Amino acid sequence: MSDDGLRRLSELALIGICSVWGLTFVMVQDAIELLPTMAFLAYRFIPAALIVALIFGSALRRLPAGGWRAGLLMGSFLCAGYIFQTLGLERTTASNTGFITGLFVVLTPVMGALFLRERIPALAWAAAAVSLLGLYLLSGVGGHLNWRGDGLVLIAAVALSAHILATARAARRYDVGALLAVQLAVCGVVPLVVAGIGGQLERPSGATVWSALIVTALIASALGFFVQTFAQQHAPPARTALILAAEPVFAGLFGWLLADDRLSAAQWLGAALIMVAIVAVETVPHFRPPRPLPEG
Repeated sequence: MSDDGLRRLSELALIGICSVWGLTFVMVQDAIELLPTMAFLAYRFIPAALIVALIFGSALRRLPAGGWRAGLLMGSFLCAGYIFQTLGLERTTASNTGFITGLFVVLTPVMGALFLRERIPALAWAAAAVSLLGLYLLSGVGGHLNWRGDGLVLIAAVALSAHILATARAARRYDVGALLAVQLAVCGVVPLVVAGIGGQLERPSGATVWSALIVTALIASALGFFVQTFAQQHAPPARTALILAAEPVFAGLFGWLLADDRLSAAQWLGAALIMVAIVAVETVPHFRPPRPLPEG
């Protein structure tokens, strides 16, 4: 298959995964009402890591020390993102969680400029400012951010932006499957330890919990992050981030259909501003950050 064909296939697969990720906001919100958050995350990511490790066992054994370090770094960012996102989901709506998580698209080039010295024009900073205004309106709290819910999800968006940047560098140098196994293991082991220390390792039970675990472990995690990592081998970080912007749209749709989420006029305006900023980062040519130079 040609490079263009691989790019199109990976992008279509990524859109499909985004729809599943949007659905999981509602499923996880229902599940963590019945099972402690850290236990849920451990039960979600450990099976996913084992499945990926079995499939890519030979590549994992050949992964050099630099690849292990890259995978651990990616896993640390991804783990932080999901911990803060899921804790925030306990205290805010599935729709808010989806839209605020989507801010990582805007934050990705900004963090690239701040920490990787990538040069971006002033208009990209304007997109970040617009998205922050949208976040203020979406939070619907009349003057202060709800740090017990929306604020935790904002921290998750920062962590996921760092994960995008770390993945973009590592995926071009090391085996995708091996990297995925390492980072998913981090996402499972850390919550497992925290849940064990906190006495929260409860046994999962009920259709709501088990259906959420099956969908998030097999499709959203094992398959989903493989598709994302594969896609980043064939597209720059900003393009991958643009495709991932479909996730908050799906989250809002499923939140409305399944969780009866309702937004006020101000919150809809905030959601719209966030989506405008997300799309503008890629579709306005002047917003595009330069591609990083190849590492020698």
